[in-house]
Amino acid sequence: MFKVKIYGAGSIGNHLAQASRSMGWDVYLCDIDDKALTRTKSQIYPARYGKWDEAIHLLNVKDAPRDIFDLIIIGTSPDHHVKLALDALTEKPKAILVEKPFCTPDLVDMEKFHRLANEGGIKVFVGYDHVVGLAAQKVGELIAQRKRAEFQSLDVEFREHWAGIFSAHSWLTGPADTYLGYWQRGGGASGEHSHAINLWQHFAHLIGAGRITEVSAMLNYVQDKKVDYDRLCCLNLRTEDGFSGRVVQDVITMPPRKWGRIQAGNGYIELTIGFQPGTDAIFWQQDAGAKNEALIKKTRPDDFITELKHIEKTLQTGDPSPIALERGLDTMLVVAAAHKSTKEKRTVIIDYQKGYTGKALK
Repeated sequence: MFKVKIYGAGSIGNHLAQASRSMGWDVYLCDIDDKALTRTKSQIYPARYGKWDEAIHLLNVKDAPRDIFDLIIIGTSPDHHVKLALDALTEKPKAILVEKPFCTPDLVDMEKFHRLANEGGIKVFVGYDHVVGLAAQKVGELIAQRKRAEFQSLDVEFREHWAGIFSAHSWLTGPADTYLGYWQRGGGASGEHSHAINLWQHFAHLIGAGRITEVSAMLNYVQDKKVDYDRLCCLNLRTEDGFSGRVVQDVITMPPRKWGRIQAGNGYIELTIGFQPGTDAIFWQQDAGAKNEALIKKTRPDDFITELKHIEKTLQTGDPSPIALERGLDTMLVVAAAHKSTKEKRTVIIDYQKGYTGKALK
């Protein structure tokens, strides 16, 4: 039986534990805080999924077994991701899944982890689950029907007030209680909603435009004695072949807007995540012809189940993955570039030849 160890018994840890159990996997859910483990068993898991699953091994990290796992999942706050992921490499699992964002914007040890993971031959994925979802797959099919020269622009927005996050974490009173209130720890709009950057990158790859090489950003920070985070992150982007577009992420918009649009000749492809409760939507038109739509039903647990099915299939086939480590690290370079661009009031160039370090940002 496939064995999974999950670090972090918060919201994401519970989602991934339930998704793993739906796959029939043997799950070890671990945390350094015994209160978090109790809350998982008595509150979070039964409230979401009906009842606690007694098959889940619920353990303090210090008591968790080692060296027996096929997949290790890092579902803690971003400022602990790299340390735990480096330790996970020593257990030599088949794969590691690190929740997004991969790390903090200082990019410390990001290049080191990339090198060691490659040297060890361990597959690593980063949890940008939207790019492997059914809606993104449909957009990919529509992109494949057009020629590169047709594509003119790409906009993606993840604009969502984070009240929903705190309603799902009743033990938190606000951003100051968690990494979310500190951009240096991987929080704020730039980190928490970096799904938008990653989705933009994904579609740019499908178009054939290459990686992002220029970032011009305007971030709006909230800074006081309690918090230091960006509530609004606006990015103008350009890729290796000159393709341009825009990303907006925020933690203030109500109701939320998770949306993307690709302009292609006289037509377009448009994606809305959460178009209706439990439904994503794709709208498209080609050459001023008929307008089309596809509605995709899903639940929040479906996002994580689809992600784990993708990982399982990728391990079997060896096919390239849009949530592979390098894609997640590319996203972190853009996040770091956004803060640098705002601070220095200029466009920042990403030089991938310099590796996954701050030296890549010029």
